Amino acid sequence: MKIQKLTAIVLISLMGLLSATFASDGWMTDFEAAKVKAKAENKPMLLDFTGSDWCGWCIKLDKEVFSEAAFKDYAAAELVLVELDFPRTKEQSAELKAQNEALAKQYGVRGFPTILVLSPDGTLKWETEVGDWV
Repeated sequence: MKIQKLTAIVLISLMGLLSATFASDGWMTDFEAAKVKAKAENKPMLLDFTGSDWCGWCIKLDKEVFSEAAFKDYAAAELVLVELDFPRTKEQSAELKAQNEALAKQYGVRGFPTILVLSPDGTLKWETEVGDWV
């Protein structure tokens, strides 16, 4: 009985850890883990600064680009995807909020969505924000 409880606790903890690392559909939320993966796989990172539950342009970008099979296929082979979300109604851990705020400050994010591409070593290669294409 004790082993079953211990196993259940371990599985629940692992599920929580994985949900903190991955958002959905291959998108990671843990920036440090994404940097390790990008370096190991020699892939650039695509950072999506988003307001997933309130930002109209963010929702449109997700629906019309990021959710499309062609993008998912390309990204799986060529990119490490990182979602840096600033939701208004979704729950986030204090650690995740702090990470996202620090990264937004570091990269000078002024609006949503903002998309950055970093080289596998973390060097900024490309950026755009909503004002650039609306």
